[in-house]
Amino acid sequence: MSDDLQLPRAAQIFVSFVALLRANGFSVAPEQTTSFLAAIELLGPRSLEHIRQAGLATLAPPPERRATYDRLFDIHFRGAEAIERAEGEDEETVRLQEEGRGDDEPPLADEANESGLAAARSEALVERHFAPASTSDALRRLSREAAARLPRRRGHRRRRARSGPFADLRRTLRDSVRNDGEVLRLGRLRRRERPRKILLLIDVSGSMKARTEENMTLAHALAQAAHNVEVFTFGTRLTRVTRALRLKRREQALNAAAFLVSDWDGGTRIGDALQAFLAVPRFGGYARGAAVIIVSDGLERGDPAALRDAVAKLSRRAWRVSWLTPLATTPGFKPQTEALVAIQRFVDDLVDGGSSAAVVAHLLSLGRRRAA
Repeated sequence: MSDDLQLPRAAQIFVSFVALLRANGFSVAPEQTTSFLAAIELLGPRSLEHIRQAGLATLAPPPERRATYDRLFDIHFRGAEAIERAEGEDEETVRLQEEGRGDDEPPLADEANESGLAAARSEALVERHFAPASTSDALRRLSREAAARLPRRRGHRRRRARSGPFADLRRTLRDSVRNDGEVLRLGRLRRRERPRKILLLIDVSGSMKARTEENMTLAHALAQAAHNVEVFTFGTRLTRVTRALRLKRREQALNAAAFLVSDWDGGTRIGDALQAFLAVPRFGGYARGAAVIIVSDGLERGDPAALRDAVAKLSRRAWRVSWLTPLATTPGFKPQTEALVAIQRFVDDLVDGGSSAAVVAHLLSLGRRRAA
C-alpha cells in the first residue's frame, strides 16, 4: 500500500478554511472544495479579495450568512488584525438591525454572560430557540380587554354625539328644514377617539435572560391585539421585530424574531441602543405621541449619561414613558442602580415588570389616563 496522498503545502490553508466554515455550520460538499481549489488555481489570485470571490462562487454561502462568511474569511486569512478590529468595534458601537443580522457580525462571542445575573458590556451573538408555550391567563386577559382598555387619543376628525364641545351646524340646519325653519335642538360634535401608538422596547441582554421568552411571547400577544404596536429588542444591538411578530401563529412569529435578533443573552448597552433608536428619523417617529414601554432591569454597563439623555429625549416626544423592571417588586420601590436613578425623573412610571401579569396590568391601566 502506498502512503496516503498529502496535500501540497500551498493548498492546506485553503482546505483548512473550508474546515472552519463547516465547524461554524456551513454546508460544504467535497466537490465544492475541489472547485474552490480549482478556481484559485485558475484565477492565479493576486489579492485576498480574489480568494474571497472564488469562495463565494464555489462554496456558495447562504445570502443571510454572508456577513459570517466574510468575518470567518478575515479571521482565517488576516489573523489577529481582523480580530482586533472587530473587538474595537463591538466596544464602541451599537448596530441597528431590521431585516437581517447586520453586515458585519462576528461568528463567535468574545464573552458570554451565562448566568444572567450581571450585566456585561461585550457583544455576544447567539441564536435562540423558543419552545412552544401555553397561553397564560395574563395573555388571555390582554387579548380580551385590549380593544377597550389600551390607551387611546382624541383624533382630529369629529363625530355626532348627544353632547360635546362643538356645534354640528350642518345637522342643525338640515333638521330645521324639516321643521319649517325652527331649531328644536342644537346638534353636537365631539372628537373621535383613536388607538394610541404603543412602542415596546425589550431588553434581551444576559441579565434579563430569565424573562426574555416570556417578554417576547407577551410582545407577540400585544402585536396581535393592537395594530399600531412597534416592537424593538436591544442589548448590544437594536433590532426591529415588528414584522416578525405580526405573524399570527406564535411559534412561527417567535422563530422569525429569533432569526432576526443576534444579541440574545449578551451585553447591556441600553443608553447606546436608545441613542441609536433616536438617531434614525423613521424609528424616532414611532415614539412621537406614543405610549413607550421599556422592559429592562436597568443594569447598564455603558455611560449612564447617555441613557439619561436618551430617556429625556424620549419623554419629550412620547405621550408617556413607562419603565418596567423586575427589580421593582414592592410598591415603594426605590431605584438603587446608577442607571435607574439617572432616568427616574424622566419617566412617568417606574413599576414592576417581573411577570407577564404585572406588564399586562400596567398596559391595561394606561387606558385610564386620557390626554388631548
